Amino acid sequence: MVTSTNQVQTTATNSTVPHLKRVLSAWDLVIYGVVAVTPSAPATVFGLAEWKSHGHAVVTILAGMVAMVLTAISYGRMAAVYPSAGSVYTYVGRGLHPYLGFVSGWAMLLEYVASPLFCVMYGTLAITRAVPSLPFPVSAAVLAGGITYLNLRGVRSTARTNEVLTFFMFLVLLTYVTLAIRYVFVHLGFVHLFSIKPFYSPGTFNVRAIAGGTSFAALTFLGFDAVTTLAEDVKNPRRNVMLAAVLVCVFTGLFGGLLVYLAQLVWPDYMSYKNIETAFIEVTGRVGGIGLFRATAILLVIANIGAGLTTQVAAARLMFGMGRDNVIPRRFFAHLHPLRNTPNYNIWLIGIIAYVGSLVVSYEVTAEIMNFGAFLGFMGVNLAVVWQFWVRGTPGHQRKVFGDIVLPTLGLLFCTIIWLGLGAPAMIAGGVWFIIGFFIVATHTRGFRQAIALPDPANYE
Repeated sequence: MVTSTNQVQTTATNSTVPHLKRVLSAWDLVIYGVVAVTPSAPATVFGLAEWKSHGHAVVTILAGMVAMVLTAISYGRMAAVYPSAGSVYTYVGRGLHPYLGFVSGWAMLLEYVASPLFCVMYGTLAITRAVPSLPFPVSAAVLAGGITYLNLRGVRSTARTNEVLTFFMFLVLLTYVTLAIRYVFVHLGFVHLFSIKPFYSPGTFNVRAIAGGTSFAALTFLGFDAVTTLAEDVKNPRRNVMLAAVLVCVFTGLFGGLLVYLAQLVWPDYMSYKNIETAFIEVTGRVGGIGLFRATAILLVIANIGAGLTTQVAAARLMFGMGRDNVIPRRFFAHLHPLRNTPNYNIWLIGIIAYVGSLVVSYEVTAEIMNFGAFLGFMGVNLAVVWQFWVRGTPGHQRKVFGDIVLPTLGLLFCTIIWLGLGAPAMIAGGVWFIIGFFIVATHTRGFRQAIALPDPANYE
C-alpha cells in the first residue's frame, strides 16, 4: 500500500526540472489501478451495454479485455523506456514525434478530464436511486467537492481512502455473486449456471450490435492506464508498470465478466429494466432484496468516489507533465503546492469541470467522450511501440516480429474498431476538443515553426 506522501525532488545537477520520488511497489500500482477502474465498473455500463449488444453484454466486456490487455503490454513497454509522469504524451512524443505526442496526450487529457465528470454523474444517479428526494445538483456538489478535497490533501490520503473503498466494494460484490448463484440454482436449476445464451443467443446475436456495444462497454477498462501516470513514483518501473497494467486489465475483464454473466442469467429480458442506466442495481434487488439493492447503490456511489479520486489524480499528473514541458502554460499547470507537493491548481480545475459538466452533459455522451479520447491515445501508444522497437530500434533490444509488430498491431486494430463504433455526439465533442488543442500547440510552437522540446528521460530515473 502507499505509505509515503508523494514528494517532488530536485537535484543539484538539474534544479529546474521537478520530478517525483519513487516510493510505490507493483502491488501499490495494482491496487491503484483496480480502484481507478473500480471492481464495479461493469455495473455502470451493464444496462446500456445489454441494450446496445442485444443481450450480449458479457461478450462486449471480454472483447474489450482483449484490446486492453494488448494495449497494456504496449503501455508497459513504453514505460520501461520512458518512465515519466506524462504517460501517453511522453510515450508517443518520444516514440513517434513530439507533435503526435501532443495529439495523443491531448486526446487522453479529454478522457482524464471527463472521467471525474462521469464518476460524479453516475455516483449521483446511484444516490437518486437510493434517496430519490435528494436534488441532483446537491448530490453532485457533495461528490465533486469531496473528491477534490481528498485529492488536495495528497497521495497519502488518497491511497488510504482507496484501501477502505476497495474492501467495501469487494464485500458487496462478492455478496451479490453468492446470492446470484443461489438465485439461479433455486429458481432455474444448477444446469442453468452454465448457459451459453449470454455469449450467443441466436435470435438476437448481431456482430454490428456487439461491436457498438463494445465501443460503449470498453468504458469498463478506462483507468487502467492511470498506473502509468505514476511511472515516476514507482520502484523498478521497467518491470512493475507493465505487470500492474496487464493484471488490472485481466482482473477487470474476468471479474467484471462474471458479474455481468450472472446478471444476464438472473434477468434475461434486457428490455424490461425500469431504469437502464442503473439496471445492475435492479438485478441485485432481485437476488438480494431491498438490503442488497441499497447496498449496491451505496457501493456505486463509493466506487465512483474511488474512481473519481484516482482519475482526478491521473488527470492532474498528465497536466503536470505537459505543463512542466511548457506545452500548456507552465505557471498554472506545473504548479505544486508548497507543503503537500500536489498539483493543486489542476485538481481544482478538474473538480470544477466535474461539477458543472454533471449538470449539463448526459451520462451516455460523457461515457463515449471518454472513449473517444482514450482510444485515440491507445492507438497512438500501440503505434509508438512498433516505431520505437522495430523501426527505430532501442539500444540493447533485439527485434522480434511477434512482440514488436504483431502484438501492438493487433492492439491498434482492436482499438481502432472500438473507436470507430462511437456515436456522432462523441465524435463532434472530440472534434471541438482537437480544434482547441490545435490552437494551443500552434501558439506554443509559433505556428509550428518551433519544435516541442521534451525533457531528457534521464531526469526521471
